[in-house]
Amino acid sequence: MQHPGASAVLAVENGKVLFVEQYRYPVKKVMLEIPAGKLKPRQTPLACAKAELKEETGYTAKTIKKFLTFNTSAAFADEDLHIFLASGLKAGERHLDEDEFVNVKWIPFTTALKMVKAGKITDSKTIIALLYYKTFLAK
Repeated sequence: MQHPGASAVLAVENGKVLFVEQYRYPVKKVMLEIPAGKLKPRQTPLACAKAELKEETGYTAKTIKKFLTFNTSAAFADEDLHIFLASGLKAGERHLDEDEFVNVKWIPFTTALKMVKAGKITDSKTIIALLYYKTFLAK
């Protein structure tokens, strides 16, 4: 299946991670995830990451840098998912799509890792971003 690609944002400030919480119809449950979305035609992964962060959370980032690209489901789709690290966040107004109902939550990084281990965070991009950050980027 052809897919335009997507971007996601791991926003970390003061030991906390910015999450969005929303109901996902395919799995019929509320999911805790990092902000993300599909690339629009001719949109760069960076532009998508900035737009999704602003739309879903209202935040803008002083610094945003890609740290990982991975294939989400190589067995049936060609989607590349680009994950960006955002810092220097500034709160603002959200611009949700009509069909989006999203809660914004700040969760301590250590708590988020415990939630992954306990099976409370099951979104793959979010798990990958958190574990990659902890393993390779955290100081």
